Amino acid sequence: MTTLYRCLACFILLAGSNLSAEDWSDFRGPQGDGHATAKGLPTVWSETKNVRWKADLPGEGFSTPVILEGRLWMTTATNEGKSFRILCVDQASGKLLHDLELFTTEKPQEKHKTNSYASPSCVLEPGRVYVHFGTYGTACLDSATAKVLWKQTDLHCDHEVGPGSSPVLWKDFLFLNYDGIDQRFVVALNKTTGQPAWKTERSSAPNASASMRKAFATPLVIEEGGRSLLINPGADRVIAYDAATGKEIWFVEYNGFSNVPRPVFGKGLAFICTGYMKPQLWAVRTDGKGNITESHVAWKSTKQIPAKPSPVLIGDELYFVSDQGVVTCLNAQSGKEVWQDRVGGNFSASPITADGHIYLIDEDGTTTVLKPGKSKEVLATNKLNEGCMASPAVSGRALFLRTRTKLYRIEDAAMTAMK
Repeated sequence: MTTLYRCLACFILLAGSNLSAEDWSDFRGPQGDGHATAKGLPTVWSETKNVRWKADLPGEGFSTPVILEGRLWMTTATNEGKSFRILCVDQASGKLLHDLELFTTEKPQEKHKTNSYASPSCVLEPGRVYVHFGTYGTACLDSATAKVLWKQTDLHCDHEVGPGSSPVLWKDFLFLNYDGIDQRFVVALNKTTGQPAWKTERSSAPNASASMRKAFATPLVIEEGGRSLLINPGADRVIAYDAATGKEIWFVEYNGFSNVPRPVFGKGLAFICTGYMKPQLWAVRTDGKGNITESHVAWKSTKQIPAKPSPVLIGDELYFVSDQGVVTCLNAQSGKEVWQDRVGGNFSASPITADGHIYLIDEDGTTTVLKPGKSKEVLATNKLNEGCMASPAVSGRALFLRTRTKLYRIEDAAMTAMK
Protein backbone atom coordinates (compact mmCIF):
# COMPACT_ATOMS: atom_id res chain seq x y z
CA MET A 1 0.00 0.00 0.00
CA THR A 2 1.46 3.36 -1.00
CA THR A 3 1.81 6.15 1.54
CA LEU A 4 -0.76 8.22 -0.36
CA TYR A 5 -3.26 5.35 -0.42
CA ARG A 6 -2.79 4.63 3.29
CA CYS A 7 -3.24 8.29 4.20
CA LEU A 8 -6.38 8.47 2.03
CA ALA A 9 -7.79 5.29 3.56
CA CYS A 10 -7.08 6.60 7.05
CA PHE A 11 -8.76 9.94 6.23
CA ILE A 12 -11.87 8.22 4.89
CA LEU A 13 -12.10 5.92 7.90
CA LEU A 14 -11.64 8.71 10.44
CA ALA A 15 -14.01 11.05 8.64
CA GLY A 16 -16.68 8.36 8.37
CA SER A 17 -16.52 7.53 12.07
CA ASN A 18 -16.17 11.09 13.42
CA LEU A 19 -12.84 10.14 15.01
CA SER A 20 -9.76 12.33 15.03
CA ALA A 21 -6.20 11.23 14.37
CA GLU A 22 -5.55 11.49 18.12
CA ASP A 23 -8.15 8.87 19.02
CA TRP A 24 -7.31 5.22 19.70
CA SER A 25 -10.76 3.70 19.56
CA ASP A 26 -9.82 0.02 19.24
CA PHE A 27 -7.12 -2.16 20.76
CA ARG A 28 -5.19 -1.96 17.47
CA GLY A 29 -6.02 1.68 16.75
CA PRO A 30 -8.69 3.39 14.63
CA GLN A 31 -7.96 1.20 11.60
CA GLY A 32 -7.64 -2.00 13.61
CA ASP A 33 -4.18 -2.68 12.20
CA GLY A 34 -1.68 -1.27 14.72
CA HIS A 35 -1.02 1.96 12.77
CA ALA A 36 -0.96 5.40 14.38
CA THR A 37 -0.69 8.67 12.47
CA ALA A 38 1.01 10.42 15.40
CA LYS A 39 4.26 12.35 14.99
CA GLY A 40 6.87 13.12 17.63
CA LEU A 41 6.36 10.02 19.76
CA PRO A 42 9.14 9.23 22.24
CA THR A 43 11.64 6.49 21.49
CA VAL A 44 13.48 6.63 24.84
CA TRP A 45 12.06 6.37 28.36
CA SER A 46 12.47 4.75 31.76
CA GLU A 47 10.73 4.86 35.14
CA THR A 48 12.18 8.35 35.63
CA LYS A 49 12.54 9.71 32.08
CA ASN A 50 9.80 10.95 29.74
CA VAL A 51 7.01 9.77 32.06
CA ARG A 52 4.41 12.55 32.16
CA TRP A 53 2.31 10.62 34.67
CA LYS A 54 1.89 7.15 36.12
CA ALA A 55 -1.41 5.94 37.61
CA ASP A 56 -2.19 2.94 39.80
CA LEU A 57 -4.90 0.64 38.44
CA PRO A 58 -7.08 -1.54 40.68
CA GLY A 59 -7.64 -5.23 39.98
CA GLU A 60 -6.20 -7.25 37.12
CA GLY A 61 -6.86 -6.69 33.43
CA PHE A 62 -4.91 -7.16 30.21
CA SER A 63 -7.14 -5.05 27.96
CA THR A 64 -5.51 -2.29 25.95
CA PRO A 65 -6.42 1.31 26.89
CA VAL A 66 -8.71 2.89 24.31
CA ILE A 67 -8.86 6.67 24.01
CA LEU A 68 -11.50 9.18 22.93
CA GLU A 69 -12.54 12.68 23.98
CA GLY A 70 -9.68 13.01 26.48
CA ARG A 71 -10.45 9.81 28.38
CA LEU A 72 -8.91 6.36 28.52
CA TRP A 73 -11.11 3.32 29.13
CA MET A 74 -10.00 -0.13 30.32
CA THR A 75 -11.56 -3.19 31.87
CA THR A 76 -10.44 -4.85 35.09
CA ALA A 77 -11.58 -7.63 37.40
CA THR A 78 -11.38 -7.78 41.17
CA ASN A 79 -12.28 -10.22 43.94
CA GLU A 80 -10.64 -13.15 42.11
CA GLY A 81 -12.76 -12.70 39.02
CA LYS A 82 -16.09 -12.17 40.75
CA SER A 83 -16.39 -8.44 39.97
CA PHE A 84 -16.10 -7.16 36.38
CA ARG A 85 -15.39 -3.44 36.17
CA ILE A 86 -14.78 -0.53 33.82
CA LEU A 87 -12.07 2.06 34.53
CA CYS A 88 -11.88 5.57 33.11
CA VAL A 89 -8.73 7.69 33.42
CA ASP A 90 -8.31 11.37 32.54
CA GLN A 91 -5.86 11.61 29.65
CA ALA A 92 -4.30 14.88 30.76
CA SER A 93 -3.74 14.15 34.47
CA GLY A 94 -3.91 10.38 34.95
CA LYS A 95 -6.71 10.82 37.52
CA LEU A 96 -9.05 7.86 37.90
CA LEU A 97 -12.48 9.24 37.00
CA HIS A 98 -14.60 6.08 37.15
CA ASP A 99 -14.29 2.60 38.63
CA LEU A 100 -17.66 0.96 38.06
CA GLU A 101 -18.85 -2.58 38.58
CA LEU A 102 -20.80 -3.82 35.55
CA PHE A 103 -21.19 -7.57 36.16
CA THR A 104 -20.68 -10.06 38.96
CA THR A 105 -20.49 -13.82 39.33
CA GLU A 106 -20.12 -16.07 42.32
CA LYS A 107 -18.35 -18.84 40.39
CA PRO A 108 -16.04 -17.54 37.64
CA GLN A 109 -14.71 -20.05 35.15
CA GLU A 110 -11.08 -21.08 35.38
CA LYS A 111 -8.55 -18.92 33.55
CA HIS A 112 -5.01 -19.47 32.33
CA LYS A 113 -2.14 -17.85 34.24
CA THR A 114 -1.28 -15.82 31.12
CA ASN A 115 -4.84 -14.51 30.81
CA SER A 116 -7.08 -12.28 32.90
CA TYR A 117 -10.83 -12.03 33.41
CA ALA A 118 -10.64 -8.62 31.74
CA SER A 119 -8.59 -9.21 28.58
CA PRO A 120 -11.04 -8.06 25.84
CA SER A 121 -10.49 -4.37 25.10
CA CYS A 122 -13.29 -1.83 24.86
CA VAL A 123 -14.24 -0.17 21.58
CA LEU A 124 -15.30 3.47 21.33
CA GLU A 125 -17.24 5.89 19.19
CA PRO A 126 -18.22 9.47 20.02
CA GLY A 127 -20.51 9.36 23.04
CA ARG A 128 -20.34 5.59 23.56
CA VAL A 129 -18.16 2.97 25.26
CA TYR A 130 -18.75 -0.71 24.41
CA VAL A 131 -17.47 -3.13 27.04
CA HIS A 132 -17.19 -6.92 26.75
CA PHE A 133 -16.25 -9.61 29.27
CA GLY A 134 -17.00 -12.65 27.13
CA THR A 135 -19.52 -15.00 28.72
CA TYR A 136 -19.91 -12.69 31.75
CA GLY A 137 -21.63 -9.92 29.81
CA THR A 138 -21.50 -6.98 27.42
CA ALA A 139 -22.51 -3.38 28.08
CA CYS A 140 -22.77 0.04 26.47
CA LEU A 141 -22.02 3.21 28.47
CA ASP A 142 -22.44 6.91 27.84
CA SER A 143 -18.85 8.16 27.60
CA ALA A 144 -19.63 11.54 29.16
CA THR A 145 -21.45 10.28 32.25
CA ALA A 146 -20.49 6.56 32.44
CA LYS A 147 -24.21 5.81 32.67
CA VAL A 148 -25.05 2.27 31.56
CA LEU A 149 -27.30 2.41 28.48
CA TRP A 150 -27.79 -1.33 28.03
CA LYS A 151 -26.51 -4.70 29.14
CA GLN A 152 -26.50 -8.06 27.34
CA THR A 153 -26.19 -11.16 29.52
CA ASP A 154 -27.95 -13.84 27.44
CA LEU A 155 -24.93 -15.05 25.42
CA HIS A 156 -22.61 -17.64 26.92
CA CYS A 157 -19.85 -20.15 26.28
CA ASP A 158 -17.18 -21.96 28.26
CA HIS A 159 -13.93 -20.13 27.48
CA GLU A 160 -12.02 -22.75 29.52
CA VAL A 161 -9.08 -20.36 30.12
CA GLY A 162 -10.85 -16.97 30.32
CA PRO A 163 -12.22 -14.52 27.72
CA GLY A 164 -9.99 -12.96 25.08
CA SER A 165 -11.68 -11.72 21.90
CA SER A 166 -12.40 -7.99 21.78
CA PRO A 167 -15.61 -6.50 20.36
CA VAL A 168 -15.64 -4.93 16.89
CA LEU A 169 -17.79 -1.94 15.95
CA TRP A 170 -19.05 -1.56 12.36
CA LYS A 171 -21.92 0.68 11.30
CA ASP A 172 -24.89 -0.26 13.53
CA PHE A 173 -23.38 -3.56 14.72
CA LEU A 174 -21.17 -4.72 17.55
CA PHE A 175 -19.55 -8.03 16.58
CA LEU A 176 -18.70 -10.57 19.30
CA ASN A 177 -17.00 -13.98 19.12
CA TYR A 178 -18.03 -16.82 21.43
CA ASP A 179 -15.50 -19.54 20.60
CA GLY A 180 -15.79 -21.84 23.61
CA ILE A 181 -15.16 -25.50 24.18
CA ASP A 182 -18.93 -26.05 24.22
CA GLN A 183 -20.49 -23.45 21.92
CA ARG A 184 -18.94 -21.61 18.97
CA PHE A 185 -20.77 -18.75 17.31
CA VAL A 186 -20.47 -15.17 16.06
CA VAL A 187 -23.12 -12.59 16.89
CA ALA A 188 -23.87 -9.05 15.75
CA LEU A 189 -25.58 -6.95 18.39
CA ASN A 190 -27.61 -3.89 17.52
CA LYS A 191 -25.34 -1.24 19.02
CA THR A 192 -28.31 0.87 20.14
CA THR A 193 -30.23 -1.84 22.00
CA GLY A 194 -27.72 -4.63 22.67
CA GLN A 195 -30.06 -7.19 21.12
CA PRO A 196 -28.82 -9.71 18.52
CA ALA A 197 -29.32 -8.66 14.90
CA TRP A 198 -27.85 -11.90 13.60
CA LYS A 199 -26.14 -14.94 15.06
CA THR A 200 -24.18 -17.56 13.08
CA GLU A 201 -22.85 -20.87 14.35
CA ARG A 202 -19.28 -21.80 13.39
CA SER A 203 -19.49 -24.17 10.44
CA SER A 204 -16.49 -26.44 11.05
CA ALA A 205 -17.09 -29.78 12.74
CA PRO A 206 -16.13 -29.82 16.44
CA ASN A 207 -12.69 -31.23 17.16
CA ALA A 208 -12.62 -34.51 19.05
CA SER A 209 -10.93 -32.71 21.94
CA ALA A 210 -13.09 -29.98 23.48
CA SER A 211 -10.00 -27.95 24.43
CA MET A 212 -9.06 -27.71 20.76
CA ARG A 213 -12.33 -25.97 19.84
CA LYS A 214 -11.64 -22.69 21.61
CA ALA A 215 -10.33 -19.46 20.08
CA PHE A 216 -9.73 -15.86 21.17
CA ALA A 217 -9.05 -13.86 17.99
CA THR A 218 -10.62 -10.47 17.31
CA PRO A 219 -12.15 -10.32 13.81
CA LEU A 220 -11.52 -7.61 11.22
CA VAL A 221 -13.97 -5.98 8.80
CA ILE A 222 -12.62 -5.34 5.31
CA GLU A 223 -14.08 -3.90 2.12
CA GLU A 224 -13.37 -6.10 -0.89
CA GLY A 225 -15.01 -6.15 -4.34
CA GLY A 226 -18.06 -4.29 -3.10
CA ARG A 227 -18.44 -6.69 -0.15
CA SER A 228 -18.10 -5.94 3.55
CA LEU A 229 -16.45 -9.05 4.98
CA LEU A 230 -15.91 -9.99 8.62
CA ILE A 231 -12.63 -11.94 8.55
CA ASN A 232 -12.84 -14.21 11.56
CA PRO A 233 -10.23 -16.82 12.55
CA GLY A 234 -11.29 -19.68 14.80
CA ALA A 235 -10.31 -23.23 15.54
CA ASP A 236 -9.85 -25.30 12.36
CA ARG A 237 -10.62 -22.53 9.88
CA VAL A 238 -10.82 -18.82 9.14
CA ILE A 239 -14.23 -17.75 7.91
CA ALA A 240 -15.32 -14.62 6.02
CA TYR A 241 -18.88 -13.60 6.86
CA ASP A 242 -21.09 -11.03 5.16
CA ALA A 243 -20.85 -8.34 7.83
CA ALA A 244 -24.42 -7.18 7.26
CA THR A 245 -26.14 -10.58 7.45
CA GLY A 246 -23.76 -13.10 9.04
CA LYS A 247 -23.90 -15.33 5.96
CA GLU A 248 -20.73 -17.38 5.46
CA ILE A 249 -18.99 -16.28 2.23
CA TRP A 250 -15.77 -18.33 2.24
CA PHE A 251 -13.49 -20.32 4.50
CA VAL A 252 -9.95 -21.69 4.63
CA GLU A 253 -9.13 -24.82 6.63
CA TYR A 254 -5.98 -25.33 8.70
CA ASN A 255 -4.78 -27.23 11.75
CA GLY A 256 -4.88 -24.85 14.70
CA PHE A 257 -6.89 -23.65 17.69
CA SER A 258 -6.73 -21.14 20.54
CA ASN A 259 -6.19 -18.45 17.91
CA VAL A 260 -5.32 -15.02 19.29
CA PRO A 261 -3.66 -12.75 16.65
CA ARG A 262 -5.99 -10.39 14.83
CA PRO A 263 -5.94 -10.59 11.02
CA VAL A 264 -4.22 -7.89 9.00
CA PHE A 265 -5.37 -6.92 5.51
CA GLY A 266 -3.48 -5.34 2.62
CA LYS A 267 -2.19 -6.01 -0.90
CA GLY A 268 -5.44 -7.90 -1.53
CA LEU A 269 -4.44 -10.43 1.12
CA ALA A 270 -5.67 -11.30 4.61
CA PHE A 271 -2.78 -12.39 6.82
CA ILE A 272 -3.97 -15.09 9.22
CA CYS A 273 -2.17 -16.81 12.11
CA THR A 274 -3.43 -20.37 12.48
CA GLY A 275 -3.03 -20.71 16.29
CA TYR A 276 -1.58 -23.44 18.50
CA MET A 277 0.06 -26.08 18.39
CA LYS A 278 2.40 -25.21 15.52
CA PRO A 279 1.50 -21.66 14.47
CA GLN A 280 1.68 -20.77 10.81
CA LEU A 281 0.99 -17.53 8.97
CA TRP A 282 -1.11 -17.79 5.82
CA ALA A 283 -1.73 -15.09 3.22
CA VAL A 284 -5.23 -15.52 1.77
CA ARG A 285 -6.74 -13.77 -1.24
CA THR A 286 -10.11 -12.46 -0.13
CA ASP A 287 -12.10 -12.51 -3.39
CA GLY A 288 -13.30 -16.11 -3.18
CA LYS A 289 -16.46 -18.01 -2.35
CA GLY A 290 -17.00 -21.31 -0.54
CA ASN A 291 -14.04 -23.51 0.37
CA ILE A 292 -11.03 -21.61 -0.97
CA THR A 293 -8.33 -23.57 0.88
CA GLU A 294 -6.78 -24.93 -2.31
CA SER A 295 -7.39 -21.95 -4.57
CA HIS A 296 -6.77 -18.75 -2.58
CA VAL A 297 -3.85 -19.33 -0.19
CA ALA A 298 -1.09 -17.24 -1.75
CA TRP A 299 1.71 -18.37 0.58
CA LYS A 300 2.47 -19.83 3.99
CA SER A 301 5.20 -19.12 6.54
CA THR A 302 6.07 -21.58 9.31
CA LYS A 303 9.11 -20.13 11.12
CA GLN A 304 8.75 -18.23 14.42
CA ILE A 305 5.05 -17.42 13.93
CA PRO A 306 3.28 -15.77 16.90
CA ALA A 307 0.55 -17.55 18.84
CA LYS A 308 -0.52 -14.31 20.60
CA PRO A 309 0.87 -11.03 19.11
CA SER A 310 -0.74 -9.75 15.89
CA PRO A 311 1.32 -8.78 12.82
CA VAL A 312 1.69 -5.28 11.40
CA LEU A 313 1.90 -4.41 7.70
CA ILE A 314 4.16 -1.48 6.74
CA GLY A 315 4.47 -0.74 3.04
CA ASP A 316 5.57 -3.89 1.26
CA GLU A 317 6.71 -5.69 4.43
CA LEU A 318 4.87 -7.67 7.07
CA TYR A 319 6.45 -7.59 10.56
CA PHE A 320 5.68 -9.85 13.52
CA VAL A 321 7.24 -11.01 16.76
CA SER A 322 6.96 -14.55 18.06
CA ASP A 323 5.90 -15.27 21.62
CA GLN A 324 9.57 -16.07 22.34
CA GLY A 325 10.92 -12.75 21.03
CA VAL A 326 12.04 -13.45 17.45
CA VAL A 327 11.16 -10.66 15.01
CA THR A 328 10.50 -11.49 11.36
CA CYS A 329 10.14 -9.26 8.32
CA LEU A 330 8.54 -10.84 5.24
CA ASN A 331 7.72 -9.50 1.81
CA ALA A 332 3.94 -9.26 2.09
CA GLN A 333 3.14 -10.29 -1.47
CA SER A 334 5.54 -13.22 -1.83
CA GLY A 335 6.04 -14.35 1.78
CA LYS A 336 9.80 -14.35 1.19
CA GLU A 337 11.87 -13.68 4.31
CA VAL A 338 13.59 -10.28 4.32
CA TRP A 339 15.21 -10.73 7.73
CA GLN A 340 14.71 -12.52 11.03
CA ASP A 341 16.46 -11.89 14.34
CA ARG A 342 15.93 -12.16 18.08
CA VAL A 343 15.14 -9.20 20.32
CA GLY A 344 14.62 -11.30 23.47
CA GLY A 345 11.80 -11.50 25.97
CA ASN A 346 8.41 -13.19 25.87
CA PHE A 347 5.57 -11.42 24.07
CA SER A 348 1.78 -11.29 24.33
CA ALA A 349 1.13 -7.66 23.32
CA SER A 350 0.78 -6.77 19.64
CA PRO A 351 3.25 -4.35 18.02
CA ILE A 352 2.23 -0.92 16.80
CA THR A 353 3.85 1.42 14.28
CA ALA A 354 3.99 5.21 14.16
CA ASP A 355 6.25 7.95 12.76
CA GLY A 356 8.69 5.52 11.16
CA HIS A 357 9.04 3.29 14.24
CA ILE A 358 7.85 -0.13 15.39
CA TYR A 359 7.18 -0.57 19.10
CA LEU A 360 7.44 -4.07 20.61
CA ILE A 361 6.66 -4.43 24.32
CA ASP A 362 7.28 -7.67 26.20
CA GLU A 363 5.92 -9.36 29.30
CA ASP A 364 8.78 -8.00 31.44
CA GLY A 365 8.09 -4.35 30.54
CA THR A 366 10.89 -3.92 27.98
CA THR A 367 10.00 -2.04 24.80
CA THR A 368 12.21 -2.47 21.75
CA VAL A 369 11.92 0.33 19.21
CA LEU A 370 12.80 -0.73 15.67
CA LYS A 371 13.16 1.13 12.40
CA PRO A 372 11.27 -0.60 9.60
CA GLY A 373 13.55 -1.65 6.76
CA LYS A 374 15.39 -4.35 4.90
CA SER A 375 17.51 -5.21 7.94
CA LYS A 376 17.11 -5.18 11.70
CA GLU A 377 17.83 -1.75 13.22
CA VAL A 378 17.18 -1.24 16.94
CA LEU A 379 16.72 2.43 17.81
CA ALA A 380 16.21 2.03 21.56
CA THR A 381 15.45 -0.41 24.35
CA ASN A 382 13.40 0.89 27.27
CA LYS A 383 12.59 -0.81 30.58
CA LEU A 384 9.71 -0.34 33.02
CA ASN A 385 9.47 -2.06 36.39
CA GLU A 386 6.52 -4.26 35.44
CA GLY A 387 5.58 -6.39 32.46
CA CYS A 388 2.95 -5.65 29.84
CA MET A 389 0.30 -8.02 28.55
CA ALA A 390 -1.77 -5.21 27.00
CA SER A 391 -0.89 -3.71 23.62
CA PRO A 392 0.25 -0.06 23.52
CA ALA A 393 -2.07 2.85 22.68
CA VAL A 394 -1.27 6.22 21.10
CA SER A 395 -2.79 9.68 21.31
CA GLY A 396 -1.15 12.90 20.19
CA ARG A 397 2.57 12.70 20.99
CA ALA A 398 2.09 10.22 23.82
CA LEU A 399 2.31 6.48 24.22
CA PHE A 400 0.07 4.86 26.82
CA LEU A 401 1.43 1.65 28.30
CA ARG A 402 -0.53 -0.56 30.67
CA THR A 403 1.56 -2.77 32.91
CA ARG A 404 0.16 -5.31 35.36
CA THR A 405 -0.77 -2.68 37.96
CA LYS A 406 -0.15 0.75 36.39
CA LEU A 407 -0.88 2.98 33.41
CA TYR A 408 1.88 5.21 32.00
CA ARG A 409 1.72 8.28 29.81
CA ILE A 410 5.07 8.30 28.01
CA GLU A 411 5.89 11.57 26.26
CA ASP A 412 9.05 13.33 25.18
CA ALA A 413 9.61 16.00 27.84
CA ALA A 414 11.41 18.30 25.42
CA MET A 415 8.61 18.10 22.86
CA THR A 416 6.02 18.75 25.56
CA ALA A 417 7.89 21.84 26.78
CA MET A 418 7.89 23.25 23.23
CA LYS A 419 4.07 23.23 23.00
